[in-house]
Amino acid sequence: MNRVLLTGATGLVGSYLLRLLIEDSRIDEIIAPTRRPLPAMRKVVNPVEADLTDVLGPLEASLDTVFCCLGTTRKQAGSKEAFVHVDYTLVVDSGLSGLRLGAKQMLVVSAHGANRSSPFFYNRVKGEMENALRHQGWPHLTLVRPSLLLGERSKKRGGESLMAPLFNMLPGNWRSVQARDVAQCLHDQAFLPGKARVTVIESGDIPRNLT
Repeated sequence: MNRVLLTGATGLVGSYLLRLLIEDSRIDEIIAPTRRPLPAMRKVVNPVEADLTDVLGPLEASLDTVFCCLGTTRKQAGSKEAFVHVDYTLVVDSGLSGLRLGAKQMLVVSAHGANRSSPFFYNRVKGEMENALRHQGWPHLTLVRPSLLLGERSKKRGGESLMAPLFNMLPGNWRSVQARDVAQCLHDQAFLPGKARVTVIESGDIPRNLT
């Protein structure tokens, strides 16, 4: 059985990725823990807890792959500590749980500019997260670093709405990217043969679907 863990299934990228995994005949079961219940969907097991940590610990079913699409902003989280909990602690815990249950690969949404030495808090936390996952010793770890994400969020982020037109005109890794394209990239990378132990995909290298 090909069983995967998807954390962040209700987010912008995660919701697109969940649909891709459901439609993929190679995937038999998707464990998708969330804070709010998902609609009933085939192949999806949906543990619900206010804190993801309370779900990850008791998981016992073996896994093949971990997808992590967790991410928030300091404003949305409410404090620096809450932001770190989502974007660092829960991501690292997702990885540790996956390894404990036998997963051989982890694919993670990080961010453009992720750097543990960055002077910017957001980028620094993302860089620390990447560094922690590298040290977990995954056979295959894929880090995808999108720039500003575009797509329909359930809760609008005012700053992103204002910045989207500007970022859409920027070159290279700064250019905004559709969340569905990031999800497709994660999905495609999961089944790519002959991957390196660590693969980093910068925003400008994420294939764009122009349709």
